[in-house]
Amino acid sequence: MTDITLHTKSKSMVTCVSNTFIDEYMADANGEFVKIYLYLLRCINTAESFSVSRMADKFDHTEKDIKRALKYWEKKHLLQLEYNSKEQLTGICLCEPVSAVAEASEQVMKSKTADEPHPASAIDGTNATMHTTSVTVSAPAKEVPADTTASAVNAASVAASTVDIRPSYTKDQILSFQNDEASSDLLFIIERYIGHPLSIKDYETILYWSDELKFSADLIEYLVESCVDNGHKSIRYMDKIALSWSASSIRTVEDARRSSSAYKQTHYGVMKAFGISGRKLAEYELELVDKWTSQFGFTLDIISEACKRTLQATNQPSFQYADTILENWHKCNIHHLDDIAVLDSAYKKSKASASRNVTVNKTAANRFNNFSQRTYNFEQLEKQLLNN
Repeated sequence: MTDITLHTKSKSMVTCVSNTFIDEYMADANGEFVKIYLYLLRCINTAESFSVSRMADKFDHTEKDIKRALKYWEKKHLLQLEYNSKEQLTGICLCEPVSAVAEASEQVMKSKTADEPHPASAIDGTNATMHTTSVTVSAPAKEVPADTTASAVNAASVAASTVDIRPSYTKDQILSFQNDEASSDLLFIIERYIGHPLSIKDYETILYWSDELKFSADLIEYLVESCVDNGHKSIRYMDKIALSWSASSIRTVEDARRSSSAYKQTHYGVMKAFGISGRKLAEYELELVDKWTSQFGFTLDIISEACKRTLQATNQPSFQYADTILENWHKCNIHHLDDIAVLDSAYKKSKASASRNVTVNKTAANRFNNFSQRTYNFEQLEKQLLNN
């Protein structure tokens, strides 16, 4: 295996990290990928031997893990991988991170009327101007093909994004939203809540809440605050909550507070009915509870009754079993506990009737009754006996 020598004429003892990388690339990247990228920046200022295997040892990773990280940053155009005729990795060229927001501003200044591409193209496009710093590397003699996991994940993300029908905002629209005084204050508050700068995709999502869902700044702030309070700092998670609020016609903070309070009360009620403590409900359990309340329209007392009957039948908190009970009640148009009592009474009568029918049928089929019965005139027989 050939060692790789990194060298530079600079005598700087510090490693410079672009603010653009921190603001627009770091937040969305895997933490291990970030560490590898920072290590590359560190290595460019030293004259130490460098190789993929040495980097793998440094971070206690496999060589595939290192290659996966390099492939990721190559797709983000933060570096370029160079290969020889045998498809062996021979060089890494570190590229200057290009700010999508800055480039958008430049484009807007050049032309206000031109049709603008999607913001993501500012990062992923191939026409971006990049300042490069070369790093010469050598790979092991037998190069293993790059892992396709990252490509598969990327393809899945693209497929998922085509299903979600949303407007495609131009850079001009995003910049206008960012520069608006009220929106600027809101975005600053959101960044403080989630603890890191917003990405271009985050800006698009928040703009969607404001533009399409017609959420006020106060409602968006309450949405972020309530999600963070519950331990969820992901904009993607917040987006799911926003869509559910929109479907439930929640338009004010007061509506959201009432909905949130009722939702939490239902969760706690189900946990109490099932005797669950020491943990939160799992995602699929929350989905079932949401189905019982939103789709079926059941109140907590009916759901608690289903949980009670589930425990009596299974001796364990089975959400699937409770779901079967509630689905049956939904089909029977149950709306109150009194309706359940009527349904139970009808079921008992039906069961008793079926039991009697079974008993009669068994008696009719008895072998002692499987012959023609004789008929006697007992008065006539008595007269005959007396005359004799």
